[in-house]
Formats: sequence, structure tokens, C-alpha cells
Amino acid sequence: MNYIPGILITAILSVIAMFISNLEIVKSTVNFSPLIVAIIIGLIVGNSIKIPEVLKPGINFSLKKILRIAIIFLGFRLTFQNVIDVGLEGIIIDAIMLLTTFLLGVYVSKKVFGLDEQTSYMLASGSSICGASAVLATAPIVKGQMHQAAMAVATVTIFGTISMFLYPAVYKAGLLLGMDDALYGIYAGATVHEVAQAVAAGFAVSDVAANTATISKLTRVIMLAPLLIVLSFFFAKKHATHGVNLREIPIPWFVFGFIAMIGINSMSLLDKTYVNIINQVDTFLLTMSMAALGIETNIEKMKKAGMKPIYAASVLFLYLFFGGYIVTKVIHTVFNGG
Repeated sequence: MNYIPGILITAILSVIAMFISNLEIVKSTVNFSPLIVAIIIGLIVGNSIKIPEVLKPGINFSLKKILRIAIIFLGFRLTFQNVIDVGLEGIIIDAIMLLTTFLLGVYVSKKVFGLDEQTSYMLASGSSICGASAVLATAPIVKGQMHQAAMAVATVTIFGTISMFLYPAVYKAGLLLGMDDALYGIYAGATVHEVAQAVAAGFAVSDVAANTATISKLTRVIMLAPLLIVLSFFFAKKHATHGVNLREIPIPWFVFGFIAMIGINSMSLLDKTYVNIINQVDTFLLTMSMAALGIETNIEKMKKAGMKPIYAASVLFLYLFFGGYIVTKVIHTVFNGG
């Protein structure tokens, strides 16, 4: 019962965040998802007032347990048919961009800008896969602290938002040479940070671009599962002192639940009405987790990191934009001969 007060607070902040994100002025300008709005509200609340001790167990529960449940049911947004629809060409583009962006992100963050290991991995994960959700899913595996996760979320939000407006503007200006709406959609899905941002970048061009961007992006999201499993083994081996004991590896079991939900959704076992309800509830749960993250984040600790995370994220943004265009064009040429 001691969890209830804190859970109620994160639920109330989640309702407020969803209301704000649905306001027309927000949709027509920054188009922030409720997840991003929730972390901003949480940051304001958590750094403006002293959080009563009675609320902390429930806030922590929202941040950890509810987050894992939300990630599991995130699988109902996907089907394995999505992977088939995007084709081998799209899968290869997604895989190349995910792997290269992640590796570049870790290298640039640690070696060039001297960021700590946890922030480096979370920033790389958020930029290479699916923004805030990927950051939060990666945090427990790399043992990231709240201010580190919040900084990583902030950076992918900034550059994901820029991408959402930049991509369609550049495409409509005719600067993405040799791309039609479908190929542009694959490019956007493989390189824009958040799912909502990739979809928005597609819809700003056409329905065809939106559909391919959505499928390409969701295929990339599916790749979150194997990345988290690999990271779990990597960190277990890296920090082991007397060899790796498989029992001690912090395997993210919620990832298997995520895959199972994709399988259930792929078989169309539930009516679409119920799937839509599940997705709406899941968005609410994710928003609660983000509100909890904001509350638990100390802005003063974020300030100590300075501009370095922004610099690292900007390098990844430039790679996603320019490198993604080159990779998309090269793979498309290989598959289609021009």
C-alpha cells in the first residue's frame, strides 16, 4: 500500500502531460509526445519542492517496475509483418544505421568528449534506436543514474525534434537527390530518433512516406531487444573479476516479454479495438515512468555535465542525417541498380 501515493502522483502528472501534448498549439509547433512533456513537468516538480518521503516508494515503483511493464506491452505496436513489409533493403539500412550510430555514439561520447560510461551508452542507445524509450530501457543494464538518463533523454529530444522539421523541409526543397517518397520514408524511419518524430517527418511529405517511415522505424524498434541482451552480456563480462557466471548476468527479461507481445500481435489474436486500448494504456504507463524520471532527476547534477552531451548528440545527429542519406542511397542502389 505504501506505493499508492507515489503512483498516484506520477499518474496525475501523466494525465497533465497527455493533456498538454494534445493541445493544438503544441501539436502544431514542437509536437512533443506526452513522454517528453512528462519528464519536463517531473523535472519542474522534483526540483521545485521537496518530495515527501511517503511518495518516494511509489515514484521509484513507477520508474522501474511500471517502466518494464510498459516496455513489454510496447510490443503490441509492432508485428513481425512490419519487418517483412519493409523488405530486406529496409532491414539492412536499419541494421547498419543502428549499429554504426551506436558504436559511434559510445566512441564519441567517451573518447572525444570524456563523458562517463553510463551516459555514453544511454545517449548512443537513444540516438540509434528509439529515443527516450531506448534510454530508459538501457539505463538499468548500464546502471545509469537518474540525472544521466535525463540528460540522454534531453539530447535525443532536442535533435529528434530538429529532425522532425528538417527532414521534410530538405526533401521538399529537392535537396535529397534521387529519393522518392517511399525511399525518403525508409531514410526517415532509419535515422529520426523517436517513433512519433519519424512518423511526423513522414506525414509532412505524403501518406506513402508516412507509411514507409512508420514501418522502417518500428523495424528499428524491434532491434532494441537484441541490443539490450548483447549489452547485458557485455557489461557482465566487462565487470567480472573471476570470469562470467551466466547466473549473474543481468539479462533484461522484460525484453522477452516484449518479443512475446510482438508475436501475439503478429498472430492477430486480439481484436484491433483491444490492441488500440492496450497501446493507449501503454502510452500512459510510459508517460508515468517519464514523470517519475523527471521527479528523480537532480538538475544540478545535469548541469555538471555541461554542454558535452549536447556536443556528442550533435555529432550523432549529423551522422544520422548525412551518413543515413549515403547508406540509404548505397543500399538502394545495390538492390535496385540505381
